[in-house]
Amino acid sequence: MGFHIANNKFTGSISEAFCQLGNLKALDLSGNLLSGVLPDCLWNLHGLIYMDLSSNAIVGKVPTLPNLSSSLESVNLANNNFIGCFPLALKNLQSLVSLDLGGNKFSGEIPSWIGASFPFLRILRLRSNMFHGSIREEVSLLSHLQLLDLAENNLTGSIPVSLSNFTCIDMFFTSNQLGEYRNGCNGTVSSHDGQMDIVWKGRDYTFKRISVMLMAGIDISSNYLSGEIPAELLNLGAIRFLSLSRNNLSGPIPSNIGNLKDVESLDLSWNKLSGPIPSSISHLMFLSSLNFSNNLPSGEIPTGNQLQTLNDPSIYSNNRGLCGVPLSIPCKTNSSSTTALDGATEDHYGLETLWLYYSLISGIVFGFWVWFGALFFWKFWRFAFFSCIDSLHEKCILKMKCS
Repeated sequence: MGFHIANNKFTGSISEAFCQLGNLKALDLSGNLLSGVLPDCLWNLHGLIYMDLSSNAIVGKVPTLPNLSSSLESVNLANNNFIGCFPLALKNLQSLVSLDLGGNKFSGEIPSWIGASFPFLRILRLRSNMFHGSIREEVSLLSHLQLLDLAENNLTGSIPVSLSNFTCIDMFFTSNQLGEYRNGCNGTVSSHDGQMDIVWKGRDYTFKRISVMLMAGIDISSNYLSGEIPAELLNLGAIRFLSLSRNNLSGPIPSNIGNLKDVESLDLSWNKLSGPIPSSISHLMFLSSLNFSNNLPSGEIPTGNQLQTLNDPSIYSNNRGLCGVPLSIPCKTNSSSTTALDGATEDHYGLETLWLYYSLISGIVFGFWVWFGALFFWKFWRFAFFSCIDSLHEKCILKMKCS
């Protein structure tokens, strides 16, 4: 039994009458104008598998019930006005596969029990909240996780190396039977109508839930993370998108970035990454969206293969140390010998200019002293010179009188 009234204009609060529907398997109230608080009794629907209350105006804290045991596989509370810490009510949802708390006002730290409580969780979206603290190592215990979105929070610290333990990301998802998808990680997920927002290739997209279950990616952008990018993270070869942008990451880009063989969208912008861009990035044959702007790199931009199609200069903008295509900054080839040659040319040109000045001055001095010396030392030349001057003077006077 399912109750679906998504994407309408229903108002008011969520009625406790839903709690009387003991056979309810799916509840979808998303995309309405519902307000008020979330009824406690909804968690008592032990047969409920799918609950989507996203994109409403529900307020308050998520109610907590002791010793809650439920068959819920998917919980979507995104885009409401929930407050408080990570909901403790979710702790005992051992069957949970998809959890979306994005677009709320949850705060506090990501709880340490998250890894042990959700042994089958494949999708975790906590985007656009106010979570702080570090990304706990316990998150890596979510061994089935294939999509992790912690973007737009206040997380600090470094990227845990243990995030590379998401081994299910490296498994291909194939159709098992109508309405179900199974992966190699001992889990079966029933499909339901519903949707989830994902930032894909730098833009907001709304994916149907069945499509989301076939996605694999990590987005931890717009936080305050620091340190270097773990090389181990780039060994998740089947990942389709990776966004580490708008953090304080530093150091070089790991040389094994070419191991992301299935990645389609890669965003490392607005960090403090330095050094050359590894040439192995040209091995990414499916890459169609790349952003490496606003960093501190140096050297020539790699070329070849799929990179030839990514010819927008804005991909590498505000990176003064980079050169080469598609930027309009040419790279110097054989820089050491070229520099030496340029220096020698400049020195040679300087010497020629200096000798020109010396020759000109010497000629003036020599010419002056030749004439002055001749007039000074030889009396005959001196009389002849001044006689010539007097004669010219008299002719000029006579000509002026005649005219």
